[in-house]
Amino acid sequence: MMRDPMRLLGGETRKPTSLRATLFRLWKWFRGYRIYLLVVLGLSLLGAWIQVETPDLIGQTVDCYLIPYTQQIAAGEGLGGMSQAGQDNCWYDSDIDQLSRSETASGVRGIIFLLVILYISGSVVAGLQFYLTRRAGLNVLRNMREAVFDHVHRLSLSYYTKNEAGEVMSRLVNDMEALQQAFSFALIEVIRGSLIVIWLIYAMLTRSVVFGLISMVAVPFMIITTVWFSQQARKAYRRARREIGEVNANLQENIAGVREAQAFSREQENITRFRETNAANRDANLRAVAFTSALAPTLQALGFVSIVIVAGVGGIFMLRDQTLGGTVISLGLIITFLSYTQQFNMPIQQIATLWANVQNAIAGAERIFEFLDVVPEVQDQPDAKVLPPIVGNVELRDVWMSYNSGEPVLQGVSLQAKPGQTIALVGATGAGKTTVINLLPRFYDVNSGAVLIDGFDVREVTQNSLRSQIGIVLQDTFLFSDTVMNNIRYGRIEATDEEVVAAAKLAHADGFISTLPDGYQTVLGERGSGLSQGQRQLLAIARAALANPRLLILDEATSSVDTRTERLIQRALEELLKGRTSFVIAHRLSTIRSADCVYVIHDGKVIEQGTHTELLAAKGSYYDLYMSQFRYQGSENGASNGTQAIESVPAGS
Repeated sequence: MMRDPMRLLGGETRKPTSLRATLFRLWKWFRGYRIYLLVVLGLSLLGAWIQVETPDLIGQTVDCYLIPYTQQIAAGEGLGGMSQAGQDNCWYDSDIDQLSRSETASGVRGIIFLLVILYISGSVVAGLQFYLTRRAGLNVLRNMREAVFDHVHRLSLSYYTKNEAGEVMSRLVNDMEALQQAFSFALIEVIRGSLIVIWLIYAMLTRSVVFGLISMVAVPFMIITTVWFSQQARKAYRRARREIGEVNANLQENIAGVREAQAFSREQENITRFRETNAANRDANLRAVAFTSALAPTLQALGFVSIVIVAGVGGIFMLRDQTLGGTVISLGLIITFLSYTQQFNMPIQQIATLWANVQNAIAGAERIFEFLDVVPEVQDQPDAKVLPPIVGNVELRDVWMSYNSGEPVLQGVSLQAKPGQTIALVGATGAGKTTVINLLPRFYDVNSGAVLIDGFDVREVTQNSLRSQIGIVLQDTFLFSDTVMNNIRYGRIEATDEEVVAAAKLAHADGFISTLPDGYQTVLGERGSGLSQGQRQLLAIARAALANPRLLILDEATSSVDTRTERLIQRALEELLKGRTSFVIAHRLSTIRSADCVYVIHDGKVIEQGTHTELLAAKGSYYDLYMSQFRYQGSENGASNGTQAIESVPAGS
């Protein structure tokens, strides 16, 4: 299913951010590392000065030494025959009317030595610039990655129901990679090239205003060309960044669902869909490359025009022995300006070439900032209190809740639990049971009404103090690619190894853990691959037991285990639930029978409540549900009240 590429992560459509705003936000991230950039700026100025001085030294070598020396040899005369243009272009006192051969050779050697020093210094300066820029950039990227990762954990669950994991991963990986490329090389070259251009303009205008302006006749066209191509390239790269997000989302989804694809023979359909997504990504990148590729040769052509103009105009005025704007044109001056023009064109063309990376990075930065700007729907209030140790009084008071506007999932739900009670929630798929348990740890906020724990509205306490006292065991257990020990310890990071083992024994997981190759130090595969669903469920129960929560939420923790294992877990849960308030989405009769109160939810409303026995006697909706789903399901002892043991149909959420 194709999605609107201009869709904001939070669900709203937004306009592309301005270049100025994006660059300003990037600059703010360099706070703390700006000293590096200031040093880089100073080195860039020094490097620009070196590149501007070398053409001038070459021009002086021609005017001050080579031409006079050749004239001296040809005429057998001193240097008095030097032209006025040559004298004007010399660094030494023009009143000197003669230099010996040895003085000429010495002067040339001196300039050559100075040029070598300048070129070596330029290389050292360039190396320092690269190192310092890279260091600052890598530190900024580290901070940005940490900020994005932190934001991933602070966003509400509602965000992840609307957006794909692959899209988020694309922002952490691909968009960051685009920034890294720019920070590593392109950024410093653009800065250095810009400074060289500015310095060259100053040098040319200082030597001759008119000749300098003639040399820069193509500059306005270069600027217009660069701005237009850059704008088009940035638009194309925005599209390309979104398309690579689509590719990553498609990859993540298909890798995670490869078993289902093979089970339903959907491989070819998935391959076709991926080809379409991948082709869209290719087309978007080709459009961006088309603009960036066209920019460099266009600027190069304009640069050649500038060189031809400098050589033509300078040659004409030199041959006619005419001044240009009051400046006498010499061969050395023409060579100097030709070198200036070439050096002027080179950084512009280099900037144009690297501008593709810069535009790609800007598009990536826009997407990163777009993600960081998503405001979590569930946030702590400024005056939120720390929830004291939970006693166990829980109440939902006339709760209305909807995920999408105008589509209520819960409609005026009210229920209550006293300390130590087990509350069972039953109902058909989509009735709203999972929504009820999601409100307790405040994964979502109610639209109206209130969720109270020990008299505290959960919206008025900090999320950390609330969730740290709630244990949750879901049907779909998530295990990390880590050791068994650390997966259980996830429930309480500071727990000792002995406490982890005790929790595993309580959940009756110690038996199968001891059969693993390395016991508790066995490293599990992704999402616990290699373990059965029942074994993963046992580890989840051990994790919850280790957390020692005051309030326990079970999305039927025994739904994925066999009858024998269920009996063991039920006895463990009896110990675990003592003194704790628990909410259970009931899929099995054994859980319902032991509950202190059963709430029947239908279409987002509580339609019945009472004990299992009371509700059966009432012969209402619960009785009908029991007869359709539970009537043949035996108790944990095999069969009871004439019923035969079979698996129930999961009630869903």
